Amino acid sequence: MADLDLNQYMGAFLDEAGDNLAHLNELLLSAEQNQSDMDIINEIFRVAHTFKGMSATMGFQTMATLTHSMEDLLGLVRSGTMLLTSDDVDVLFKCLDTLTAMVDSIRNGGADQDVPSDELIKILHARRDNPGEEPALEKAASIAAQDADVSKEASDNGGLNLSEQERDWIKSATHAGMQVYELKVTLDDSCMLRAARAFMVVTIIGDNGDIIKAEPSVEDLEKEAFDKTFTIYVASSNPIETFTGQIAKVGEVEEVVGTEITLPDEMPEASSEPDEPAQKEPGKPPAAAASNEPSKESPKPAAEHKQQGHQVGSRTVRVDIGRLDKLMNLVGELVIGRARIERLVQESRLKAFQEPLSQLGRISGDIQELVTKLRMVPVSMVFDRLPRLVRDLSRQMSKDIQLVVEGAETELDRTVIDEIGDPMVHILRNSLDHGIESPDEREQSGKPRQGTITVAAYQEGNGVIIEVRDDGAGVNTEKVKQKALERGLITNEQAAVMTENEAVQLVMLPGFSTNDSITEISGRGVGTDAVKNKVESLGGQFMMYSKFGAGTRVIIRLPLTLAIVLALLIKVGDETYAISLENVEETLLVHKKDIKYVHGTPVTTVRGEILPLSDLSGIIGTPGERPDVEENPVVVVRVGRDHSRVGFLVDAFVGQQEIVIKPLGKLLLKVKGIAGATILGDGNVALILDAASL
Repeated sequence: MADLDLNQYMGAFLDEAGDNLAHLNELLLSAEQNQSDMDIINEIFRVAHTFKGMSATMGFQTMATLTHSMEDLLGLVRSGTMLLTSDDVDVLFKCLDTLTAMVDSIRNGGADQDVPSDELIKILHARRDNPGEEPALEKAASIAAQDADVSKEASDNGGLNLSEQERDWIKSATHAGMQVYELKVTLDDSCMLRAARAFMVVTIIGDNGDIIKAEPSVEDLEKEAFDKTFTIYVASSNPIETFTGQIAKVGEVEEVVGTEITLPDEMPEASSEPDEPAQKEPGKPPAAAASNEPSKESPKPAAEHKQQGHQVGSRTVRVDIGRLDKLMNLVGELVIGRARIERLVQESRLKAFQEPLSQLGRISGDIQELVTKLRMVPVSMVFDRLPRLVRDLSRQMSKDIQLVVEGAETELDRTVIDEIGDPMVHILRNSLDHGIESPDEREQSGKPRQGTITVAAYQEGNGVIIEVRDDGAGVNTEKVKQKALERGLITNEQAAVMTENEAVQLVMLPGFSTNDSITEISGRGVGTDAVKNKVESLGGQFMMYSKFGAGTRVIIRLPLTLAIVLALLIKVGDETYAISLENVEETLLVHKKDIKYVHGTPVTTVRGEILPLSDLSGIIGTPGERPDVEENPVVVVRVGRDHSRVGFLVDAFVGQQEIVIKPLGKLLLKVKGIAGATILGDGNVALILDAASL
């Protein structure tokens, strides 16, 4: 019999593993703050158990062994044998990091055993073997004795080996109009991978009902610690044929026997409220579905179950991002084609085409909007890793820091999300190191000992704002100016007239740092400059404000998507150029007589404010002289570190148009002032100008 090919499940396993590790990270952070909350401990145990089952089923025994050791420790906490300490959480976090490294190794073509875990397992076993004080051990013995009494009563309970809690669940299901079935499954003698077959059977059962109990236990099923027969007890409003029919179709299943079971009337009522069973998650591997702790959801009425049918767990589909990229490229080509047709219709003045063309425009617009939304993911993908970073670094620096996250549900294009992760880490590390003071320093300054860093995201217009602010020391502008003078970046005269905000912008110069020594956290002068460059390469804007003694505020404005944008088309010489409307503040017609010169620089006055002007043809090197006209078209943008307004003199405005951004390729990637290219409605190529670098 050929071995079951598990490679076809590898992609799903890696995705599920990533989700479970991210969930464990959140739960461990919560457990550290609420060490006595048993609901959190139970959830950590459940997720770890799921992860172990997935790993064992896929054949990653090193990963499963480490997770099993974590379970041993968590099991003692659940039973009351020991209390979870901060040191225990530290060890569990190290286990989480190791498991993450194992998953990354597998994703990159390696194996889980490539990542060392023996030392961590020794630490976990040492803690397991010395759990704490004698009273806690006595409590554990008492719990074990109670479990033994329950097992002893099994022969009096209709032959079922059920605990008090399991009996109560069965009663609840029966009162809700559901039936309880015993499903006894026997595998063929020739079955090579019994755990894999059990995996498939339990998944079928979990999708059609609420699993109450597995015999042997789930752990034994995962380890193939059974001969060829196992039994599952399930509550469901579906007929028993639903289970037996589907299970019988699984390969290498020799026999499945389904029996409807009822509890004896004389069975005593549960003496106390049962703990809530763990929630069954549709679509999870059988280690989640087949836990000895059934669904947390209360049993539903039979009518509701019939109405819902088998749709549970089928509402979402994972799609490779590469396929969405191709789909977005096709939509871009559709936008280009539509623009060309519109131009031809206008030139030909064919009225009969206007209505179908308008309909085509609406349909293509809807498709474009839908594809854009498909690529949108919440910024929580980035924000979720920040609490752990703050926790680890604040402990390392002996600081008391609270992280507040707002607007994590705000959505951005997946490409933007992938690129913004590292810049966010840079910003947060700077806030932790340079911003928030030590508790003693804060107390001396009249501040609470605990510092606060707030990370917020919200949508504004066609972009998303990400804001990071702290209540720390702020930027010492005098120290910044002194460092800039020492490095020759500014003169004494410039330092004397420089405003506080202008001095703050100096920290974004390449290689600039106010740290006298380099640490693991910061001080190399690559953080803020790298963040600014990355944000601007994404078509975004980076702003930084600070007040010495009061804190720092960093604002990042990002486009919702990088593929299709609304742009202003302009003429410079014989060429047409595009500027994203995200960067355009307004357009003006400036009369020749209103242009003055200050120190050789042309300026004009707009609503009482002086607006510097710059000839765009000279900047991009357009051949020939600018025409001498009475009214000059001007595009006003905000540029520079202080985000001042600048007006670019152009030859003509062409109009607004949706454009598809096409990369220029590696050879032209570094051309200053050019962000890409697009194809216009007439089929010609237009360069997209990067206003920030101009």
